[in-house]
Amino acid sequence: MENFPFWGALGGGVLIGAAAALLLWCNGRIAGVSGIVNGLLSPVRGETAWRALFVIGLVAGAGIYAAVAPAGYGPRTGFPLGLLVLGGFLVGFGTRMSGGCTSGHGVCGLGRRSPRALVATLSFVLTGVVTVFVVRHLLGVS
Repeated sequence: MENFPFWGALGGGVLIGAAAALLLWCNGRIAGVSGIVNGLLSPVRGETAWRALFVIGLVAGAGIYAAVAPAGYGPRTGFPLGLLVLGGFLVGFGTRMSGGCTSGHGVCGLGRRSPRALVATLSFVLTGVVTVFVVRHLLGVS
């Protein structure tokens, strides 16, 4: 924790909060990434452009960060591919089951004081803790 980039994390959090507030203010929409992407996969007339721009902005932001700070956070290597695929499937399943993702519930829902979002966010965090324990301590993956 001694090398934790506090200012970078704070800046990122401010940008995420500002983007979520701006989307709600300008479009009346919640910045839940899974719902936005789902709307692109099942398009509704008049809803595609802003959703596509939002996703392009997410990808462009990551690309800009990688270009500006190439020594930043690199991809993890040596992790079993099967566990990555299983993890991706479980994230998608959990997102659908909970009716949203961490951005929709954790950022926007908690900001609106939604009890449903609080339960979902606590479930995400608890599941993450249990998953790390199982993968690291029971399966021995480091």
